[in-house]
Amino acid sequence: MRHKNRSRWLTVALLVLITFVVNYPIITMVLNSLRTTDEILSSSSIIPEHVTLQNYINLNSRTSYWTFFRNSLIVAGVQTVLSIILASMAGYALSRFRSPILRGYSRLLLMAQMFPLIMALIPLFILFRNLGLVDTYWSVILLYTTANLPFATWMFRAFFDSIPRELEEAAQVDGCSRMGVFTRVVLPLSGPGTAAVAIFTFLFSYNEYLIASIFLRDTSKMTIPVGIQLFQQQYTSDWGSLMASATLAMLPTLVLFPFVQRYMIYGAVAGSVKG
Repeated sequence: MRHKNRSRWLTVALLVLITFVVNYPIITMVLNSLRTTDEILSSSSIIPEHVTLQNYINLNSRTSYWTFFRNSLIVAGVQTVLSIILASMAGYALSRFRSPILRGYSRLLLMAQMFPLIMALIPLFILFRNLGLVDTYWSVILLYTTANLPFATWMFRAFFDSIPRELEEAAQVDGCSRMGVFTRVVLPLSGPGTAAVAIFTFLFSYNEYLIASIFLRDTSKMTIPVGIQLFQQQYTSDWGSLMASATLAMLPTLVLFPFVQRYMIYGAVAGSVKG
């Protein structure tokens, strides 16, 4: 028994050490947000000598950080809703119907998921500029939705495959239409799957930088990943404000993660035994 307890404590200590090493950059970022830029550049220790909240005060009073935060929530929220609506209907069709067209569509989804979106950014920028969509929310919302649809559709298909068809047949016998079966029976039963898709798509849009940096040039439309780059200039950088903004940007994810962790795990393993 004593040997088992010692092995258990050694395992726990090793896991704590690994966790600390993996999260060391995040810990450094949070600690650096509590000291001035001069101290960050002059000190070799990550522990602040003089703890201050001035970086957060400056962030609130002198920058457009909360505008960036609002833009990120709008873009990620609208894109998540669109992805769920479109991917759920496509996933249901792939799960319940069989035809050569749908088989070809499912293969195209896999091909689209492997296609690097960066190769299409220049023609897409020209197209969106001609349509007047550059520097608008819809430019990144449409691109994020397109990028998330293949993955979200396959996830929904895996969730719908696990729902017995007999439940839908019973609802149809009671007079429910196909759309009624989908909205009243299938979607409510796939609640955990919908939550998993929403989490993955939301985090992708909330953290994405490349597409947003190309299509959002107006400061009033920038999302957080693009907006915080304004703290870095050619000859100087406000490292204190940069660390504070990155810390605040991380908080929504940290607050949300404990509540949605089981759905993320459920989404990650969905489809592992079903095609």
